[in-house]
Amino acid sequence: MDDKISQILARFENLESLMSDQEVIADSKRLQELAKEHGRLAPVVETWRKLSKIRNELAENRQVIETEPDPELVELAREEMKQLKEQEQDLARQLNELLIPPDPMDSKNIIMEIRAGTGGKEAALFAADLFRMYCHYLESMGWRHELISLNNAEHGGIKEVIFKVTGEGAYGKLKFESGVHRVQRVPLTEASGRIHTSAATVAVLPEAEEIDVEIKPEDLKIDVFRSSGPGGQSVNTTDSAVRITHLPTQLMVSCQDEKSQHKNKSKALSVLRSRLFGMKIEEANQKRAADRRLQVGSGDRSAKIRTYNFPQSRVTDHRIRLTLHKLEHILNGDLEELIMALAQAEREDSLKSSSSGVAQ
Repeated sequence: MDDKISQILARFENLESLMSDQEVIADSKRLQELAKEHGRLAPVVETWRKLSKIRNELAENRQVIETEPDPELVELAREEMKQLKEQEQDLARQLNELLIPPDPMDSKNIIMEIRAGTGGKEAALFAADLFRMYCHYLESMGWRHELISLNNAEHGGIKEVIFKVTGEGAYGKLKFESGVHRVQRVPLTEASGRIHTSAATVAVLPEAEEIDVEIKPEDLKIDVFRSSGPGGQSVNTTDSAVRITHLPTQLMVSCQDEKSQHKNKSKALSVLRSRLFGMKIEEANQKRAADRRLQVGSGDRSAKIRTYNFPQSRVTDHRIRLTLHKLEHILNGDLEELIMALAQAEREDSLKSSSSGVAQ
């Protein structure tokens, strides 16, 4: 038996023993922690037990084939072995997937940024479409979002929007959205009916805590100014807007949505911290996943990942070559099919990159 499986089985039995201990039962916090770990290991143990049972049955059938003089019984054993081998392969695959270590980042909240790219006004309108799409998806998941910064454009478009998403597993679900999103459609202002191609970029960053990224005060340049609205007009009589520049990286973050300078500074620092954290993760991802198909999380955000084609009502994710003819549903927030397909591709990549499967 593989060492990893042995350790999991031993720990599972230990947890069951501890959870029946009266001292542990009296400590609700510890009992909850142990129950959570027990629940995480239970699918692994259950799948291993099913796999072991199938392998025992295979061994019994081999024994029948080798020793049984009755040809009818031998034939029955051979037929049963075909079914058992299929079940064994399926369970072994499931077990290998369950043993892939979860990404500790997946449970984090996120900072999400959407920016209009090439395409002028049409790109800004598309950025607004993407923002609405994600808002609908967040609502369907029961997650909250908090606006950090919004820079509007003409005709309802968006030049840039930054917002925080709070929800269990938010990063694990939305990390695949980082990259360039391309749209192909006829703009409302196009009299000849010619299809234009525009783009918007999306960045999904795990929300960083102070323990994740250290920011030294001497590395920051902080400027304050008056908030401005459309056309540059002042919308605040005090210098409440904040611009923070991280000198070592030259990253710059501005926030002016709050009337309080303190709140704007806090939001700007949160975005800056997450961007710096994202840079660390991106570097680690590129080293670890150089040969993999997917650059997920805060991977290569300059890569074109998806095309939204209006004339054909299709959405194509180029990383996994998946095309869905349900553009309207997707723009209304029905992203789960895309996200699940990307997650499955990531799991398959993880299995391929593993040195050896524990369930072989």
